[in-house]
Amino acid sequence: MKSLLGALCLIAAPVALAQNCPEKNLLYWQAFPAGGESDISARHQQLILKKKCPAIETIIQYKPGVGGAVMWNQLNALPADGLNVVGINLPHIVLAPFEGQVQYKTEDITPTYWFHYTPDALVVPESSPYKSFQDFVKAAKADPGKLTLGGSGINSANHAAHERLDSEFGIKTLYVPYKGTGDMTVAIAGGHITGAMGYSALAINNKGKMRALAVAMEKRHPLLADTPTFKELGVDWVDGAFRGIGMPKSTPPAARKRMSDLWAALNSDPEMKELAARSGFELVNVGVDQMDAFMKERIKVYTEVAKRMGLAK
Repeated sequence: MKSLLGALCLIAAPVALAQNCPEKNLLYWQAFPAGGESDISARHQQLILKKKCPAIETIIQYKPGVGGAVMWNQLNALPADGLNVVGINLPHIVLAPFEGQVQYKTEDITPTYWFHYTPDALVVPESSPYKSFQDFVKAAKADPGKLTLGGSGINSANHAAHERLDSEFGIKTLYVPYKGTGDMTVAIAGGHITGAMGYSALAINNKGKMRALAVAMEKRHPLLADTPTFKELGVDWVDGAFRGIGMPKSTPPAARKRMSDLWAALNSDPEMKELAARSGFELVNVGVDQMDAFMKERIKVYTEVAKRMGLAK
């Protein structure tokens, strides 16, 4: 995983020329509610898109539900006009179809660009009695099944991370799925759940309200300097979620390439790099030219995750 991330971060993103800007307004569909990491990243992209393509607007639309499935079930029904892009996530689009409760299959989703990555993190409210990861584990072992951890949807990156947390540290906690990070944040702040198996970005964007007890990174995050990595805690855990955009399967290849190049230009913009760093996002660049190899490798990895979760044999 760490070698993959290193390679992706070093891929040079090509600079999009003016002709990569759409001629008309862009519809950017979100599979999760407003306020979560997907929405924050979309707002960043909306801002930089306006700077690069001032003649058009990027209109963000929301169709949340069932861990992203409500939107992804409808992805291929959108107009294939090169003006409709949909936020997509890994491992969600690989794990969810294994259970058979969603209408789409992984191969129905046509990724166009993967633009960033957020590491897994165990997060609790600032007011939590658990001041360290050791405090949390001790409490979980003392009362199995009592501690509740939120996450975005079923069979998502958060769900997989929750199962791994329990398995790696010999504890039993209760997973509580939410439509997305936005509504889960309200639940954490309100004390409705013990915490969340979320992402480093959740703690960074809610500093003062929440704190991370552990992060799944190679080294400590500079904005979470007091938070140990899982590797420091004895587990070789470097993982998280990728976010990207997809387009309807019938979209012409030239239109997909055009959008891929435009998103690469967004990631190469200095302002985007600053916004991403400030929000705890790790930028990666996987466009249509690298997509087949990347997806083959990710599907292989997440199939093993599905087996661990009991979703696949």
